[in-house]
Amino acid sequence: MIWLAAAFFATALLYASVGYGGGSTYNALLALAGVDYRLLPTLALACNIVVVSGSVVRFARAGLLPWRGAVLLTGIAAPAALLGGLTPLDERTFMTLLGVALILTALTMALPSSREDGEAGRLGRWVPLAAAPIGYLAGLVGIGGGIFLAPLLHIVRWKPAREIAATASIFILVNSIFGLAGQLMKGGTDRLGSAITLGLPLLVAVAIGGQIGSLLASRFLHPAWIRALTAALTLWVGVRLLLG
Repeated sequence: MIWLAAAFFATALLYASVGYGGGSTYNALLALAGVDYRLLPTLALACNIVVVSGSVVRFARAGLLPWRGAVLLTGIAAPAALLGGLTPLDERTFMTLLGVALILTALTMALPSSREDGEAGRLGRWVPLAAAPIGYLAGLVGIGGGIFLAPLLHIVRWKPAREIAATASIFILVNSIFGLAGQLMKGGTDRLGSAITLGLPLLVAVAIGGQIGSLLASRFLHPAWIRALTAALTLWVGVRLLLG
């Protein structure tokens, strides 16, 4: 458990520095540790909420949240995330979906982030159509979905880069809350108790790591290195799950 808590701490620190929650990597680490697959989404989503809450507050205080667009996207995605959390899955199906989601996550992290602050292209108006599928996947396998949303927003030049990061943060937070609610409704109190017993040290680790990441990591670690390292880990675990 010590190595797992340390890994969660490092993950939270790195992801918080770039505005993400880290749900995909939490899932990967839990899968490597052999944790009961039914607990993976609950633990990953809870850790997401702890980490990304600080990022949302930071972006809001800086006036970087484009509220109208962010509320639209999260409002569409959140009910789908709840539905995803409620969807029952057997272990093989869950692990397959998680493996695919991790590989997709790694691929999206490999996409270059736009640095242009120009107006949104014509495709930007169609972005809300992607919100519901992303939300459903988020609730289903225990990720926030921002890792999929942000590259899409960059591709269509939806907003300036910092506003996209802010939007991804609130998207992750809301989806994680709704997805977690669905997972708890599906699993009942017994699963909640098991998740709390196992997850309390992990939640403490990500709370500390997330705060440090928000304050310090972005000053010392280049986002490109963070993306490359986490993408490599996520891709490796995703392929391992699909082959295993």
